[in-house]
Amino acid sequence: MNNINQSIKCTVEQCKHHAGLQNFCSLDCITVGTHEAHPTMDQCTDCLSFKCK
Repeated sequence: MNNINQSIKCTVEQCKHHAGLQNFCSLDCITVGTHEAHPTMDQCTDCLSFKCK
């Protein structure tokens, strides 16, 4: 397991970068993007650093 980055909270346990039993990311930084032309809600954003386990 990589280091736990307590500055990036994450609950996506299916991600390779999820910090195991703790709800944090193990990456130093993440990239956030969108799948919408004009995002207006948090559901319109995505973690582009996601990697499936």
